[in-house]
Amino acid sequence: MSHPTSFKESGLRTVRMEQEAIGELLQRIDGDFEAACELLMNCRGRIVVVGMGKSGHIGTKMAATLASTGSPAFFVHPGEACHGDLGMITVDDVVITLSNSGNTGEMVTLIPLLKRLGVPMISMTGNPDSALAQAANVNLNTGVTQEACPLNLAPTSSTTVSLVMGDALAIALLERRGFSAEDFAFSHPGGTLGRRLLLKVDDVMHSGERLPIVVEGTPLRDALMEMTRKGLGMTAITTTDGALSGVFTDGDLRRSLDRELNMATTSIDDVMTRNCKTVTQGVLAAEAVHIMDESKINGLIVVDTAHKPVGALNMHDLLRAGVV
Repeated sequence: MSHPTSFKESGLRTVRMEQEAIGELLQRIDGDFEAACELLMNCRGRIVVVGMGKSGHIGTKMAATLASTGSPAFFVHPGEACHGDLGMITVDDVVITLSNSGNTGEMVTLIPLLKRLGVPMISMTGNPDSALAQAANVNLNTGVTQEACPLNLAPTSSTTVSLVMGDALAIALLERRGFSAEDFAFSHPGGTLGRRLLLKVDDVMHSGERLPIVVEGTPLRDALMEMTRKGLGMTAITTTDGALSGVFTDGDLRRSLDRELNMATTSIDDVMTRNCKTVTQGVLAAEAVHIMDESKINGLIVVDTAHKPVGALNMHDLLRAGVV
């Protein structure tokens, strides 16, 4: 084995070899690939991914990607399958088997068992003449000319190609299903995207007794007391019938101080901002962020369909909720 002159040279060689191996996949997205996709689309149960060793690690990731993009899937270790876990597989499932050689002992052992169940099989192997490829309903060729490992032994290029083929299947199914960003969010409720797409202003806003609110005609001093009690840096102002009339914020207060107004005698009507920005109840919290950013404001009043205030929120609330 020749020794590289540097770590960089070795790294670049590895990337180039794996890049070339992936490039060869372009010719293999063919009729077999489409047939595999049809089998998976028509699956009435779950997609079961099986692999041993490094292929097993790729299979675990493949199953996770399928499951999170609208194709229910899980991984089964072939060794465990032979000791009870085969019971997890039903006649409504489709099995994807991963093995570079296609002749791995633990994988080949499963063939008659899966055949007896009558479960459709998709193999991903580098050997179309292997036992797994011959037993499968569809074989996807994931063979490589050479591993990136200079010994041509450690699974490197072959596992990368299998990973990319798995991603190609998952995305093809995602697009056929019309899987949306909101669907993705339901599979990732703890992630940033999930919070942005699932959280509504109702989940974040201050409502009921926590909503700062005064009626028209309230002295400025009393409005400031309400702002202080509720701690949002603003208060809603309503008409006598409860409709939103305007808002008074910390910014309005600073501008009022410049006018040297008498806090006790000045009415909130004289200093509030009318026709203020609002957000409707039930709207996504992400939309509230967009409104605040565009309007360069830090808070919003949430109104119902009758334009009556039902809540209030500010940027700190959205930050705490992880929407921003």
